[in-house]
Amino acid sequence: MRNRTFALLLWFGVLTSSTAMAQESAALTPQTPIRLTKVEGRMDHMSIDVKGQRLFATAFDNHTLEVIDLKTGRQVHTITNLDEPQGAYYDPATNRLFEANGGDGTVKIFDGTTFQLLQTLTLDLDADNVRYDARGKHIVVGFGGEKFLAGKVTRPGGGGALAVLDPMGKKVAEIPTDAHPESFQLEKTGTRVFINVPDHQEVEVADLVKGTVLAHWKVDVCTTNFPMSLDEAHHRLFVGCRIPAQLAVFDTETGKIVASPAMVEHTDDLFYDASKGRVYVLGEGFIDAWQQKDPDHYERIQRVPTPADARTGLFVPDLRLLFETIPHHGPQGAQIDVYETK
Repeated sequence: MRNRTFALLLWFGVLTSSTAMAQESAALTPQTPIRLTKVEGRMDHMSIDVKGQRLFATAFDNHTLEVIDLKTGRQVHTITNLDEPQGAYYDPATNRLFEANGGDGTVKIFDGTTFQLLQTLTLDLDADNVRYDARGKHIVVGFGGEKFLAGKVTRPGGGGALAVLDPMGKKVAEIPTDAHPESFQLEKTGTRVFINVPDHQEVEVADLVKGTVLAHWKVDVCTTNFPMSLDEAHHRLFVGCRIPAQLAVFDTETGKIVASPAMVEHTDDLFYDASKGRVYVLGEGFIDAWQQKDPDHYERIQRVPTPADARTGLFVPDLRLLFETIPHHGPQGAQIDVYETK
């Protein structure tokens, strides 16, 4: 009996220790969610004002951009009458908020304090992702081109482009792409930009300074490549595919795929956490956290359950926070879930 009791105590101790270790090693720890009012339908991409502790969330179906005070966890302003808002970028240097609309192809520029509309720039249909070029101090917006979704051409046409804007909103350059550009990432130590072009099942590599396409990297392990993130230090580019659901990891020096693990379905955003060597993938029903064992090997260390229709968000390294948009679903109102990275 004494031996049996000892064995049970030993087993319980191991179990408790293992559970504690699993909890301590969790990559993402949920925080208090931010409830949203009067926001219906699908939401899209976000931007951050780190110093002012403000989050900007595009509400595609609601035709609004929601301004959220992170100090109080509340909506503080709503910009209305937007035509399918998809992307946003807040420029702290100019206190300007750039917002891209898929419906009318415009980029609207707002004062970052009063939210007064300062300028409207018309590009073409489907103005989408917005990024900041730190080297050139430019805002870059993807737009236009043929678009293929769920096995069907939703918009016929030719090529798309990246528009390069100065901080005042003037278009200073344009880089053509073969079809609609989805997510794209810019080098900080170089001049290349990597662009997902899912209609052609490839990553197009362009020179941001010269405005020319340098290479076409085939995504030959999967299709429907939408989100993307960059590990510049290790020369790795992460591309999220939907069919099948795989994380395609490119070597940016050779243009070859070095890893392609299966991952969460229907991803629309993914992020690389350089401080921890992790990739966070937001998809249908889950957030996957992947640990980079070395540049060619990745291990999934956590899978966080989420509502099925949540798949866009924003990772903010300076705050060590990951945000995910949660659309209104049944009794669950729209909200933004918040995770601390451990």
